[in-house]
Amino acid sequence: MDQLQAIRAFARVVETGGFARAAQSLQMPNATLSKAIQALEKQLGVKLLERSTRRVNVTRDGAAYYARTQPLLSELDDIHATLGRAQASPSGRLRIETGGAAASGLLIPALPDFCARYPDIELQVGVTDRTVDVIGENIDCAIRVTATDGALISRKIGTLTWTTCASVAYLKRYGAPSHPQQLMEGDFPVAGYFSSHTGMTAPLRFSQQGEALEITPPCKVMVNESNAHLATALAGIGLVHTLDFMVRPAIEAGHLQPVLEEWRPEPQDVYLCYAPSRQLSTKVRVFADWVTGVYTRMAEGH
Repeated sequence: MDQLQAIRAFARVVETGGFARAAQSLQMPNATLSKAIQALEKQLGVKLLERSTRRVNVTRDGAAYYARTQPLLSELDDIHATLGRAQASPSGRLRIETGGAAASGLLIPALPDFCARYPDIELQVGVTDRTVDVIGENIDCAIRVTATDGALISRKIGTLTWTTCASVAYLKRYGAPSHPQQLMEGDFPVAGYFSSHTGMTAPLRFSQQGEALEITPPCKVMVNESNAHLATALAGIGLVHTLDFMVRPAIEAGHLQPVLEEWRPEPQDVYLCYAPSRQLSTKVRVFADWVTGVYTRMAEGH
């Protein structure tokens, strides 16, 4: 393994926190990766990693080496992606992660445009409602509704509105609530959403004329995936509180009807999150610009 590959191997160990995950992400044997880093350490004359039976720690020299080499590796990848082209045309694999609702309702329907603009990018779309380990799983970027991970760069790409709605059959049976607090009394069944990561039920947030209200009503049925949440509403199992774009087609088709519209909460910010090492990547930049346009057009009703 040459020096450049050894540097990449070292970077993956730092990013994933261990040899096994780094070797898996690089699709190479554990022993090969370990020998490459040992050879790199010998060449540099410093210890980059401290190994124990349970964990791998980056030394002070290792942290400094990673900080200096990572931007260079990213820039080199960018140069290789565009070398020899009259106009820069990013190429190669781009792996993104997004939730099921955003994938089916926004991203995938718009992808033909992205593929036409950037035919040399091989796009891998991971669809999950769990919070993925962007760095550890070697993901280029992830679409999220939070910007709380301090290890990642979070770029706001748009906002999403909320809607509370129920099926026509549900409303015929139970009627429509006039105040969110009525949902706590059990007379208006709610189909809930729980986190696949924590198991916690997501609260319902409402707002009216500056008055904010957050409740966690009793739910006989809960799901942990966005498309399944829509299905519970369509089946009349319960009223749902979810992002508007997810239920808008069913509302326009007459299958669902909005309720508590005067209690619609503030829009939800949406972010594209990626590791600092990806900020120089042309592929990430063009995807960020493109997906921002997708969310902008959706907000404008186009």
